Amino acid sequence: MTATAPVGTRGTGAPATGRHGAIVFTDIVGFTELTEQHGDDLALELVEHQGRTVRDALPPSGRVVKELGDGLLLWFDSLGDAVVTSLALQSCFAGPTVRSADAAVPLWVRIGVHWGAPRWRGDDIIGRDVNLTSRLTALAGAGEVICSGDVVDAWATTTMPPDGPVVQFRPLGPTYVKGIADPIRAYRVETALTA
Repeated sequence: MTATAPVGTRGTGAPATGRHGAIVFTDIVGFTELTEQHGDDLALELVEHQGRTVRDALPPSGRVVKELGDGLLLWFDSLGDAVVTSLALQSCFAGPTVRSADAAVPLWVRIGVHWGAPRWRGDDIIGRDVNLTSRLTALAGAGEVICSGDVVDAWATTTMPPDGPVVQFRPLGPTYVKGIADPIRAYRVETALTA
């Protein structure tokens, strides 16, 4: 499914209320402990490095909705772009470390992805779909991308370029998450290379 954004460039404007898209959260793993061990300057560098990496990787269908401390909330009009970008980001984060005067620390990030129709409040998104994406992110370990069953369902109609990665979804089984009464379907997202 290759939806086109009603806006011409990444990072501007908001889709109409109720429009489906991919919601993505990033979160630095162990951020509080890293800050305690290595100080605020290194913590700031980790956050800035994550932000630069994400912004550099965003395709035209994606944008940063807002920064949330040590994480980012992203929106993609295209599910394919959201999944491929999330996997590519994990490859970027797996590489270099962030250095300070006394330490070299890897940037470990976890990512959650959900396909839904959040409510728009100006340029911000809120609602159950955003909350669910946050909970999916909390299920992920360092270097992992976890998605909802809605992503897997919508993936069946997503058109990928022939040179795109082979994406696999590994079921985690019915999973209970904080604040949601019924179990959700959660999946680990991998490329054929990481599977």
